[in-house]
Amino acid sequence: MAVALNAIQGFFDNYGDPRTKDWFLMSNPLPTALICATYVFTVKVAGPRFMANRKPMELRNVLIAYNLFQVIFSSWLFYECLMGGWWGEYSLSCQPVDYSDKPSTVRMVNICWWYYFSKFTEFMDTIFFVLRKKDRHISTLHVIHHGVMPMSVWFGVKFTPGGHSTFFGLLNTFVHIIMYAYYLLAALGPNVQKYLWWKKYLTTLQMMQFLAIMLHAFQLLFIDCNYPKAFVWWIGMHAVMFFFLFKEFYKQQYTKPSKQAAGAQAKPSVNGSSKSNGYSKQSDYYINSNGLSRPDLVHRATAGAH
Repeated sequence: MAVALNAIQGFFDNYGDPRTKDWFLMSNPLPTALICATYVFTVKVAGPRFMANRKPMELRNVLIAYNLFQVIFSSWLFYECLMGGWWGEYSLSCQPVDYSDKPSTVRMVNICWWYYFSKFTEFMDTIFFVLRKKDRHISTLHVIHHGVMPMSVWFGVKFTPGGHSTFFGLLNTFVHIIMYAYYLLAALGPNVQKYLWWKKYLTTLQMMQFLAIMLHAFQLLFIDCNYPKAFVWWIGMHAVMFFFLFKEFYKQQYTKPSKQAAGAQAKPSVNGSSKSNGYSKQSDYYINSNGLSRPDLVHRATAGAH
């Protein structure tokens, strides 16, 4: 067993980027895997058990602070991605990884690690659901997405920190600026929520993001570029998966409910009033009798991507 572990560690040491070898959590993937497993256990088992006999926590001010932090953090990540190469230096068609110590290159390597770290801060999205007893928002896909992303990004930081794959982070951080700004405004209450008519377009933006990442990644299957094909497939297939997840969310959120609501309005109830699906207004969707709420899946991912 010890021999096998040493061999695996030797592989990471020999083939990983030496610039990130000694960085926090970057020696091998085990710490990241353990953190991800702890997250899944917490939000699916330990957290719900802890909250089972407790009232939902009122976290409005915490949510405002958290979403403001995420807006600022995402803005900084996006700016650093631009300054690290995407503002006039990187090519959209083919950008190999630069393993030199050029200042802009080192800047991009650093921001790759911070982007990886941002995937841990996004765990709080789910933890807030648990503390507020919004269990219906903690879907299996939601947890898988958040639980997998740090591990996925880890391999990029370990082997290819920079170059072609950072286009994913560039777009994802830009979308996160808008996404968390939306959540910040929603957390401010009904007086602001009435202006949040553009949730539908936020979902559309997220789908466009994944389409762009798909095209950008898979073009290297037809172009001779000094960039590992394994990462082309890894990033491209992530984008394909998330595109169809968000497409299904869009269909359920903006197509089916509207048809059901139209049918319900045409059919009077016993007391003569029309029925409602309960989510006809933004304020209904975000503020209900149990406190502040959010959409089931729209906040992710991925991104992030998030």
